Amino acid sequence: MIIDTLQQLYKKDLTRLKTEIASYGKEENLWVVNGEISNTAGNLCLHLIGNLNAFIGAQIGGTGYVRDRTFEFSGKDVSREELIRQIDDTITVVQNSLAGVDENLLQSDYPLVVFKEKMTHEFFLIHLASHLNYHLGQINYHRRLLDI
Repeated sequence: MIIDTLQQLYKKDLTRLKTEIASYGKEENLWVVNGEISNTAGNLCLHLIGNLNAFIGAQIGGTGYVRDRTFEFSGKDVSREELIRQIDDTITVVQNSLAGVDENLLQSDYPLVVFKEKMTHEFFLIHLASHLNYHLGQINYHRRLLDI
């Protein structure tokens, strides 16, 4: 079933996110903006945490998570240790939330209109996995650019 695959992908990629954050040689580089790069790795990490906790945890898992999207892009100097703790918490939330999903839910409409039109849970869960990977690549590039 696709849910098993999605659980594996989210866990693998969130673990990679944790590895990227831990791999910064200088912790302060998590919060550096350089040249054309407008988002820091720390802010992208906060954004991914907020995104998955809101769209999977709160909406599918019923966690009650309240997103602060403004802070995701404006917050600064959250410690590496705290980011990693939040990533670990997000892995748990995503895994637990997806464990309760069945085929009927996958084919039903996602409760929020995030884009301009309705979409199924299945479509949005796949979109969220690709969104995670997109920003994971940006963080990897950011780290390699600054940690030379």
